[in-house]
Amino acid sequence: MATTTARAIPELTGVPLLGSLLDLKNDSLGTFLKARRDHGDVVRISAGPPGARATVHCVFSAEGAQQVLAGDAANFRKDNAFYQEIRESFGNGLLTSQDGDYLRQRRLVQPLFTRRSVDTYASAVAAEVTRLTDTWRAGARDSVDVVHEMTGFALRAVARILFGTDVEAAVGIVERCFPVLGAYVSRRGYSPRKLPRHWPTPGNRRAATAHEELYAVCDRIIAERRAAGGDGRERDLLTLLAAAGSDEDGGFDAAELREQVLVFLLAGHETTATSLGFALHLLARHPEQQRLAHEELDRVLGGRTPDAADLDALPYLGRVLKEAMRLFPAAPAIGRRAVEATEIDGYLIPAGADVIVSSWVTHRHPRYWDDPERFDPDRFTPEREAERPRYAWFPFGGGPRACIGQHFSMLESVIALAMILQDYELEAIDTHVPLGSAITLQALGPARCRLKPRRR
Repeated sequence: MATTTARAIPELTGVPLLGSLLDLKNDSLGTFLKARRDHGDVVRISAGPPGARATVHCVFSAEGAQQVLAGDAANFRKDNAFYQEIRESFGNGLLTSQDGDYLRQRRLVQPLFTRRSVDTYASAVAAEVTRLTDTWRAGARDSVDVVHEMTGFALRAVARILFGTDVEAAVGIVERCFPVLGAYVSRRGYSPRKLPRHWPTPGNRRAATAHEELYAVCDRIIAERRAAGGDGRERDLLTLLAAAGSDEDGGFDAAELREQVLVFLLAGHETTATSLGFALHLLARHPEQQRLAHEELDRVLGGRTPDAADLDALPYLGRVLKEAMRLFPAAPAIGRRAVEATEIDGYLIPAGADVIVSSWVTHRHPRYWDDPERFDPDRFTPEREAERPRYAWFPFGGGPRACIGQHFSMLESVIALAMILQDYELEAIDTHVPLGSAITLQALGPARCRLKPRRR
């Protein structure tokens, strides 16, 4: 992997005492963009005071991202502090597990996420969209914060698919507890020095309470479902997960089942909500692209509710979502830790180094994207996609650890976008939305849009 011809890695200059700590804390996304602009595709960033300074090696090229996530994936593991914090808060599910644990979990879960299996959830997604738009009409809403609304919708959709008729028991607790744990994980994951979790600080106590509430509601639903003995009344994802098994891998025990459920709730709603919320906001800011989306929907659906079979018949809507995921990737930075020293783009990444690949930066890299801040869904026509490197766009990660829920996210997003746009024209009130990054990309301010009912 390593060679003697590798160049020295350039470093982003911070302040003498704290390095780039304040820059990363105040604007990590802007700091990564500056690092690539000023220093190139492999940059070292150090943060923290002397004696507690952490260093990350950032890789910004599509080719480098492919090497980290796919080509040399075995050498870049989820061993960093950030993933450890997620494990301790949400459990060792499919997102965070490694080696034999991961392979066993993936084999057990994979049959439930084939395209054929996922397509059966289209009606549940459509029911939640109808519930949302009915609420808007009943409240005579003339404007909504689309990112906030899509977060609530996506949580209810994934909870309904996981828990079936128990959706109401889980949604309120998840809405209350996930933001607490997400902020806690992010704060600890980026901190050079961390107080032990068992110390009774206010932050530790809040996180512990949220953790206990989440575990309790999942354990209760799982216990009740298993006590019912699989009587056939529920065919939700939880029931299928509980029944998953093989001679080689066995099945999930109660603790493993809870950890899978929590990871699916975490990864399955925040990512889709981000893509969908910003897709709506982008269309609200770009009337011509919104008109093209409306024309496609009127031509293909004619006012009817979409189902899974319509995804391939709505290519422009799919391109809108892909462009939204380019500009606002839900996972703007993905961390790994190098096992052995490895050369990437002519630079030597040392053994044991923390490595970050950033879709936020690669999706804006001028080598792959003309006028990268411009919203242009036609970047994703088949012809133009074929011209770019595979990892110029990787909102779902890539390689052997690529997101297992890619098709579910696209199914949910296309159905929701189609149903909302059939009912409404959107006009942006807030044209700029401040952003931050925790476990996922975060809107730090409102993304309000006016709602104008459409006459079909």
